[in-house]
Amino acid sequence: MKKKLAIGIAIIVLIVAIIGYSFYSKIYSPNVPETTSILIPTGTDFESLVRIIEPHVKNVNNFIWVAKKKNYPNKIRAGKFKITEGMNNESLVDHLRGGKQETITLTFNNQDSFEKLAGRIAVQIEADSLSLLNAFNDREFLTQNGFDATTALAMYIPNSYDFYWSTNAQQFKEKMLSEYNKFWNDDRISKAKKQGITPLQVTTLASIVQKETAVVNERKTVAGLYLNRLHDFWPLQADPTIIFALKEKYGQDKEFKRVLNKDLKIDSPYNTYANFGLPPGPIGMPDISSIDAVLNPEDHQYYYMCASVENIGYHKFAKTLKEHNINAAAYQKWVSQQGINR
Repeated sequence: MKKKLAIGIAIIVLIVAIIGYSFYSKIYSPNVPETTSILIPTGTDFESLVRIIEPHVKNVNNFIWVAKKKNYPNKIRAGKFKITEGMNNESLVDHLRGGKQETITLTFNNQDSFEKLAGRIAVQIEADSLSLLNAFNDREFLTQNGFDATTALAMYIPNSYDFYWSTNAQQFKEKMLSEYNKFWNDDRISKAKKQGITPLQVTTLASIVQKETAVVNERKTVAGLYLNRLHDFWPLQADPTIIFALKEKYGQDKEFKRVLNKDLKIDSPYNTYANFGLPPGPIGMPDISSIDAVLNPEDHQYYYMCASVENIGYHKFAKTLKEHNINAAAYQKWVSQQGINR
C-alpha cells in the first residue's frame, strides 16, 4: 500500500514538474532568434500584431500565451521596436507593452516643394504624404507662427533629425517648428539684423544663392554680391527667380536651362529684373551652408557674375559692367555652341 502511495505521489510530482517546466519554458525560454527591428503601425490589433511578430520568434503560440496573461492585447503601442537575440517572452512582451521605441535618423535635403518634401518624409516615418501635405499647408498654423503660403517652406531646414517612426504629420510639423526656432538663435538673428534683413528674408536670399551655385565654397561670394545689390538699391536680377516664375506659369515639370530676354518681362512678383528687393518668399529650400553664407557673406565689391566657360559650375565675378559684358559675351557664345536654346 505504501509502495503504491509513493508511486502515486511521484507521478503527481512529475506531472507538476512537467507542467511547471512547460509554464516556465513558455515564459522564460529564449524565443527571439536574432536581433532585428519591427514596425507596429498605429491602430494595430492583436491578430495583426501576431502576424508581425511571428517571423521573428521561434514559437509564436508561447508568445501569444504570455501576451494574453500579461494583458498585452489591450495595451498595444505603435512604433519601431528593437528586439534582441535571446529575449524570452516575458521580456519581449514587457518591452513592446512598455512602448520604448527605437529612434530613427530622419534626413531630407533641398526639396523645392511641399509635395516633394512630403514624399521624402513619408518613406521614413509612419505619416503618409497626404497627411503631411495637409499639415504643411495648415493656414492657421502658418499664421500663428509668422509664416504664410509663400514663406512656409522656410520652416523646414535640411538636416538630419531624430524622430520616432510612429510620428504623425502634426508631430512632425511641430518638431520642425521647434528645430527652426532653435536654429534661429541669437547669434544668427543678430547677423541677419546686421545685413538689414529678417530671418525669413535670409532664407529667401539663401534660396537664390543655392540655385545660383552648387559650389559650396562659392556661396559666400554670391551672397556678398546679392547683398551689395540689395544694399545699394539695385534690382537683384537673379536668373533663378525668373526660372521659378516660369515654372509657376508653365508647370513645375518644365525645364528651363537658359533664360531668354523675353522671359525677363514675365509678370510675377518673383521677377527680380522687374521688381526691386527680395521676392515674396524662398524659391526653394536652401541648406544650412547657403543660409550661413548670407549671414556671413564675403566682403567684396562685386556686382556682376556670369557662369564661367573655363571652369564649368563656377562663376566669373566682376566689379564693373565693362568687365561683366566681356564675361557674358564669352558665356553666350559658349551656350550657342552647345546648342542650348531653352
